[in-house]
Amino acid sequence: MSESVNLTAEVRYEVVDGNVAVVTIDRPQQRNAINRGVIDGLRQAWRKLETDAAVRVGVLTGSGNRAFCAGMDLKEAAATGLRVPPRDLLPVLGDTEHVSKPTIAAVNGAAYAGGWLLAQMCDLCIAADHVRFAITEAKVGRGMPWAAPLARMLPQRVMMELLLTGEPMSAQRAQQLGYVNDVVPSAQLMERTLQMARAIAANAPLTVKAARELVYLSGEMGRSACLRAARHLFEGVYLSEDAQEGPRAFAEKRPPLWRGR
Repeated sequence: MSESVNLTAEVRYEVVDGNVAVVTIDRPQQRNAINRGVIDGLRQAWRKLETDAAVRVGVLTGSGNRAFCAGMDLKEAAATGLRVPPRDLLPVLGDTEHVSKPTIAAVNGAAYAGGWLLAQMCDLCIAADHVRFAITEAKVGRGMPWAAPLARMLPQRVMMELLLTGEPMSAQRAQQLGYVNDVVPSAQLMERTLQMARAIAANAPLTVKAARELVYLSGEMGRSACLRAARHLFEGVYLSEDAQEGPRAFAEKRPPLWRGR
């Protein structure tokens, strides 16, 4: 069962299985380029995802199979004379928007410039086998300050190559480098993505939330500081009702009933 709503003309929000939200950029004729409607729709989508207690995982994808997102709508940008983009121009997870739930990018087509950013900001990434990723700002004289986190995600020389040449990278190479979790035929993309989302949604929500935060903490701190922070982070998990429910359900040979408390 699913429930779908159009947040704007360009962004659709659909809840699948009651606990997975699929956010779709729906501008296939414009290669799902980012315009004002996409910006407004994504901002609404992330806030809806965060506040919906029933939803445990978010998926971001695009319409069609040509493009996940081709980046900023340069025609709109040229018409507005955009110079230095304000920090909050785009609803970027982990920067301008806070979402505590896991997110998966289901990359259905080319992910260029801002499209790379949208895939980068998600926690996990699954790509169709024809996908190409690129940071093309050097080709149009724009900037990519948002690419700074890539220093923790890719080797330095690979990052240099991407930023300085603007040339695309295949989904297969991105997977070899650890940037993409899985590469599948286009027809299987959403099936594989929802399989991963369901696996996450079936797990204890407090543990999932803390584990996700642990990954990001480890990129911000040194080893000893991170270990101290992690012990504090998981204390509430150990003291929760779910921490008792998991072993009890295992002993009773039944699925656990997670309450998130």
